[in-house]
Amino acid sequence: MQNIENYNFTDKKAIVRVDFNVPLNDKFEVTDNTRISAALPTIKKIASEGAVILMSHLGRPKGKEEKFSLKHVVPELSKLLGKNVQFVDDCIGEKVKLKVANLKNGDVLLLENLRFYPEEKNGDTGFAKQLSELADVYVNDAFGTAHRAHASTTVIAQFFPDDKMFGFLIKSELNSLQKVLNNNEKPFTAILGGAKVSSKIIVIEKMLEKVNNLIIAGGMTYTFIKAQGGKIGSSLVEDEYLDMAKELINKAETKGVNIILPVDSVNADKFAEDANIEITPVNEIKDGWMGLDIGSKTIELFSGIIKNSKTILWNGPAGVFEMDKFANGTIKIAEALADATAKGAYTLIGGGDSVAAIKKYHLEDKVSYVSTGGGAMLEFLEGKDLPGISAMKK
Repeated sequence: MQNIENYNFTDKKAIVRVDFNVPLNDKFEVTDNTRISAALPTIKKIASEGAVILMSHLGRPKGKEEKFSLKHVVPELSKLLGKNVQFVDDCIGEKVKLKVANLKNGDVLLLENLRFYPEEKNGDTGFAKQLSELADVYVNDAFGTAHRAHASTTVIAQFFPDDKMFGFLIKSELNSLQKVLNNNEKPFTAILGGAKVSSKIIVIEKMLEKVNNLIIAGGMTYTFIKAQGGKIGSSLVEDEYLDMAKELINKAETKGVNIILPVDSVNADKFAEDANIEITPVNEIKDGWMGLDIGSKTIELFSGIIKNSKTILWNGPAGVFEMDKFANGTIKIAEALADATAKGAYTLIGGGDSVAAIKKYHLEDKVSYVSTGGGAMLEFLEGKDLPGISAMKK
């Protein structure tokens, strides 16, 4: 595998897998350009010497759906790059080959949505080969899809035995995750939120091997509280995971890990912005009421631990932050992370909702690193092999 920093792209065409799976509004305008911005260093480096062919997916199209066309991304990408980006309404075939043949050094071409072809998700070798024939060199810079063994993320790498490499984004993602997992300063705290224990079990178990403190927040709190005999009213619960929750608490104790659960809860009488609310101890929620955020005592408890940590990983919100009434816990965690960062802690935020929260409160520049890969980051933390990473090392 080559290194993008010292590779010479002059007079070469590089096919670059990026993750431009970005949200669009009803006018097909990009509403969050984070993923596009994250790819700019790689695109600029290659375009300063050679030609760039960008490929990505967008959404989950069923066939060739106009609303999922990557042409909608071109205006935003051109604006951010400061140059006109060319577009072709296919990703393989004669039309694409002709467009590529006319590319000059410095040109940037975006191909149409890869997922307009089922062969992309199926990891089809023939499809990957057709993509590979467009270029001299392959660059993977799509960390968000590194956990998928798709044609453009994994299979294509075999056609570039000597000329393949990671882009700057994947390199920084891997460096940040390695720093948190293997080169961390203690105390190391992980904050795991979100709705379900079931989706975080493996991560929790892995974190118990690494951290000093494990803070549990979000909807999965109530499975742990019920497992300890608490009253949780109508709060979200996974009854089939009660024994697992108890087991995880015991494991933490055995390993000397401080597992911290909320102590109070902001409860609602319905799942709505206009619900009546009351705050109770987390294990004394009345029948018919549901916990939707952490209370002020929990905020104080969590913030104290965060501010005294040297390394912090945050994945998953503390409550239903999409509703303003239940956003305070998530806001306060984000602010505590920003304070810890200012005091020298290394803070890594990952997972769609946590990233959305950090951005919503304009704190993304106040933490050390915001990951672009939700599922990929979780699988990395679980210790799984990411196909898009492994394929580059063969």
